[in-house]
Amino acid sequence: MHTLTETLPLPRAATNATSYSALRRPDFRLDPFEVPQWDASVATHPEATVFHTAAWARVLHETYGHTPLYLGRLEAGRCHELLPIMEVASALTGRRGVSLPFTDFCEPLATGEDAAARNWELALRLGRERGWKYFESRALGGVPADAYPALSFFGHELDLELPEDRLFAGLAPGVRRAIRKAQAERLEIEIKTDPAAVQAYYALHCRTRQWHGVPPQPFRFFANLHRHLLARGLGWVIQVRCRDRIVASAIFFQFGRRAVYKFGASDRRFQSFRPNNLLMWEAIKWHAAHGFASLHFGRTSLANEGLRRFKLGFGAREECLEYFRYDFRRDGFVTIPDRAEGRLNALFRRLPLHLLRFLGANLYPHLS
Repeated sequence: MHTLTETLPLPRAATNATSYSALRRPDFRLDPFEVPQWDASVATHPEATVFHTAAWARVLHETYGHTPLYLGRLEAGRCHELLPIMEVASALTGRRGVSLPFTDFCEPLATGEDAAARNWELALRLGRERGWKYFESRALGGVPADAYPALSFFGHELDLELPEDRLFAGLAPGVRRAIRKAQAERLEIEIKTDPAAVQAYYALHCRTRQWHGVPPQPFRFFANLHRHLLARGLGWVIQVRCRDRIVASAIFFQFGRRAVYKFGASDRRFQSFRPNNLLMWEAIKWHAAHGFASLHFGRTSLANEGLRRFKLGFGAREECLEYFRYDFRRDGFVTIPDRAEGRLNALFRRLPLHLLRFLGANLYPHLS
């Protein structure tokens, strides 16, 4: 039996020397680690985000060992189409393709629906030949018309191309009051990209995850975020300081003129000071002042009404983020439960932090 790679040697890159039309069949694989100037080429597509970059692929690969099997077409320094896929191969949870693991959303890049649909079919063919349990896409692009989502989330995005006074006027009254309260407490904002800021964030992150009953990601994940994103100007840490203590911190990514709020954590003992409201408002102002067109607030579980209200309070536009999962064993689309909250959360809340970190370091390589 011939595999896809045996019948057609898939080039590691659709380079300037190899045109798309010259291939025997219009299917080929791209390796973001081997294509020169990958991020510059991806940046030519108007819908590209930080999650399409080689930098994000390196974070996933170096932290968890996932293998990039991207499909698409890059020619003459331009991105014509791209479906990023990571193969997750786990002895515990099986082998599958995901676009992309630990990524809130990842819309396929294409110049039309035909290209997106073609890459979806190529992904299914690749999955059958590699023995995947399923292929999961965290966006609608290219999905067949009769498909139904496996899981849905809220997404929120804010238009930053407005004057500061209009951005402030767009905040909910309660948010404006919270910001003024935080300012009255003389909380200070710091914007940093150094390793110490990432370490300080991680300390808050672990305590916040413990409160929510969720194991934290291993520190190597955040060390790789710093190495491949923050140190290259693709993100930063914004933190709130109350005198000598950091009481809230968040990590933002950026690519082109689009920014993404990816991680946030805070010290619950200072919640009455409203540091999270101040942090987000200062982040909005900073990104707007530096020419960013939009700020995406990431995904929110449909069951998390409190987080949803927090994001809506900043005037963000609400959307539905849908994930689609094609199960090869059932030869069709399936639904899956939202496990944001379950029976294990109560147990995890009671575990000491060092044990919770141990669990996270050993569990996350098998998750996506």
